[in-house]
Parts: sequence; structure tokens; C-alpha cells
Amino acid sequence: MKILGPFLALLIAAVPLTVAADDLPTIRIGTTPIDAGAEPYYAQAMGFFKAAGINVEIQAMANGSVLASAVAGGAIDIGQSNVVSISSAHERGIPFVIVAPASLYTSKQPQSALMVAAGSPIRSAKDLNGKTIAVNGLKTISQLGPEAWIDQNGGTLSTVKFIELPFSAMTDALNAGRVDAALISEPELTDSRAHGVRLLDNVYDAIGSDFLIGSWFTTSAWAKAHPDLVRKYVAVMAQTARWANTHHAESAKILQAETQTTVTPTTMRVIFGETLNLDQIQRLIDACAKYGVIKERFPASDIIASGR
Repeated sequence: MKILGPFLALLIAAVPLTVAADDLPTIRIGTTPIDAGAEPYYAQAMGFFKAAGINVEIQAMANGSVLASAVAGGAIDIGQSNVVSISSAHERGIPFVIVAPASLYTSKQPQSALMVAAGSPIRSAKDLNGKTIAVNGLKTISQLGPEAWIDQNGGTLSTVKFIELPFSAMTDALNAGRVDAALISEPELTDSRAHGVRLLDNVYDAIGSDFLIGSWFTTSAWAKAHPDLVRKYVAVMAQTARWANTHHAESAKILQAETQTTVTPTTMRVIFGETLNLDQIQRLIDACAKYGVIKERFPASDIIASGR
């Protein structure tokens, strides 16, 4: 079920085109300085926020945990995080709600994959029995993908050990034999292929051919108190997603300037969701419940901001 699709143009059309800068309300945005979190940088560079009648203050933060703390404590208004983290927070009673989609996984253009050393004998899920897999965060999306793939392809999940490593350290760990496989994401994924690492499989396909990984979220209290700002932010993110999905050369320049991320012509770029789709969110929530990240399944609508 798609939300916002039919009347998204009306939302964007309702945004004022010119407002005196001193009179514009400000949204404090927190994000991770990577492609998946770069929409605010694109929107700011392209003038989309100003055209929508809002100022923004963009703060780059190290990870989702820091972002969650900043949103919960009121240091920022809207943050970028993944659906797994939002689902975990929901189970703990933290009132986070999603207002707009961010990065989308699609099997047509995967930005993450399970990799092994070029000379590794591992060819199947069963070959991973008793082996060690590196992920960039335990009980996160990077662990869920390999778990679902191993489970669905004949491996014995209970025998597999997961350890935490940054993406930047995974290629060396594979080549040195310190780990047997690693879930690597872009931009390190492209680089790993040039340094003795090969694809085992696109394991996120075991969760679904497409699902929402990242999202823009706030607290339910802030969303209720600022419905007009939420509406404008949603409209700008939809406009930005459409632009970024079709202007990779232009967005690469902004991304590199704002985040010092290296983007090459072969780097697989992030696809951004243009509308909230409950089915795409539910697939990841269900995987979280199946593989123990959360205790039980809940409807995706429970973590969507009211009116979205």
C-alpha cells in the first residue's frame, strides 16, 4: 500500500516558492555522512529547502545510536536511521515515528552483498556452517541479511558466528583469513572487488526483492507539534529522491564535497524511496521478529507518523 503517491504533487505545489530567509522556520537535521544519508545535502545544494520555505541545519553524526539519542533528547528534530533500529526502539517504548523514506534496497541495484576471499572454498550457505561472518553491527540489517539467506538456503544458522567490524576493515580481514565471509556495503563493496574479494550472493534478496532500509524519523510529539514542517520536509525529500535517483553524476559531486566519500563511475549508488510503502517496511519488521532482533511482529503502521 503506497502512502502519499496520488497527492504528492499537491503537497509540493502547496509549498511557497519564495519566502524571506530571515522569516523561514528551521529544521535541525541529523544524518550519517554517506550516500544513504545524503538527501539533505542534495536538497540544500539544489535549493529545494529554501524553495519549500524552510531553513535547515544539517549535522553529520557517526552512527544511528548517536542520531537516536539526539532525536530523543531534542538536540535535533529529524534524523536518518534504518528501519531495524526504529523497530527496536519501538519495542522498547521509545516514541520514534517515520515521516519519510530514505534508502531503498532493490535486487535490481544492490548496494550490499555477502563477500568471500577470491580463493575461498565457500560457495553455498551450507559451506558457512561453523564459520565466522563479519557485519558492521550485531543485530542490525547487515546481520539480518546473511541470517535470512543462510536459513533459506540450507545452512545451519545456529553454528554461524557473527562479529562486528567496520566496512573499511572487512576486505583485509577476508584476505587475511580472520573471517570467512563479510557483508560489505558501498562504497567499500566496489573497492573490495578490486582487492581479491568475490561475491558469494546478494543476501538481502532473502528478505525481499525490495524493502525500505533507511528512513527519516522524529518523535511522535515533535511530529504532532509541527505538522506543517513535517509536510514540507516530506515534500522536499520526495522531490530530492526523484532528483537523486536520476542525477547520479551531479549528486556524486555534492556527496564527495560534503562527506569526503569517494564515488567512482563503477560505484553502485543508493536508490531512495519516493513514497512510503507499508509493505516495504513490513518485510524488514517481519525479518527482525523472525531472527530475534525484536520479540514479536507488529504492524508497520505503528511506526508511521500520524497523517502519513
